[in-house]
Amino acid sequence: MDLKMQHIHIPQWMIQGVTGNFVFFVFLSIFFVIFTSSFCIGNYDISITQVVKIFAAKIFPIQQDWPNSMETVIFKVRMPRILGASLVGSALAMAGTAYQAMFKNPLVSPDILGASSGAGTGAALAIFLSFGIVGIQVMSFTLGLAAVMLAYGISIKIPKDRALALVLTGIIVGTLFSSGTSLLKYLSDPYDELPTITFWLMGSLSTTSSHDVFIVLFPILVGTIMLSISRWQINVMSLSEDEAKSLGVETGKLRFVAIVSSTLVTSASVSISGMVGWVGLLIPHLARMLAGPDFPTLLPISALLGASYLVLVDDIARCAASVEIPLGVLTSIIGAPFFLLLLCRQKGG
Repeated sequence: MDLKMQHIHIPQWMIQGVTGNFVFFVFLSIFFVIFTSSFCIGNYDISITQVVKIFAAKIFPIQQDWPNSMETVIFKVRMPRILGASLVGSALAMAGTAYQAMFKNPLVSPDILGASSGAGTGAALAIFLSFGIVGIQVMSFTLGLAAVMLAYGISIKIPKDRALALVLTGIIVGTLFSSGTSLLKYLSDPYDELPTITFWLMGSLSTTSSHDVFIVLFPILVGTIMLSISRWQINVMSLSEDEAKSLGVETGKLRFVAIVSSTLVTSASVSISGMVGWVGLLIPHLARMLAGPDFPTLLPISALLGASYLVLVDDIARCAASVEIPLGVLTSIIGAPFFLLLLCRQKGG
């Protein structure tokens, strides 16, 4: 009796789903390793075994055989900083992924509409007015939102290509706010305010506290949920405006939702970390190479990759030299050559 093998057709969406889940769990594992290992890195030596025991002692009745100072370093110093780097990295990566998908341009970053420039001006103004750390964060977050809303409000008055109008108005608004930051630096006290503004603009997580992480967690969660809900429709934005509308997508409303959610996470991130560049430009490219262009899969992969990347860069920033290297400087030093390498590898198509 002859047995014939029958061809079994597997739907493409099932193959993509399995591949996406596999890549997601791979990067989730990588993030977990980097996140856990970061508690061991620093001037105060702590082994991975001690880290695990200290965390386990919060759940299980384990006899304490470590000094209280070690527990203080883990929970009061390193944990807020590692959590902050995770939040900022994932937020900037998601914002960059959303902007690149929405504008159909791989060179777009989260500050294209002036969010980072506005946040920088807000922080500089707060420092110039001698506000406290909370005031600096509030002013940074508020002016970051205001800059993007101003760019969006001007762009809707331009009747032609909306995407191009947004980019152009974003560049103009970003330039205006950057000029305002320069003016504030010029007017600041050179011995007190100016160094503080300069250091903040270079980016750092050295002063991040648990309170800071808790404050920015809400806007980042809101922005992330909004992007997640719209993830299938944002995929359609890769088509032309007319094709997307013919499929029932309200492109204007979707663009507004994507801008608001991306601005929320970007402004919240910049308010606690300062200006950290290249994350929102570099990470979406790398994630797209590894997971493909499908936005529902690409978004969580970008978030995990961005969180892992910034935690790792922050570890280098606080341990590579006798003094801490500003985070924004280090991301630029690492990001620019790596991005050039990615562009050269994609030269063939």
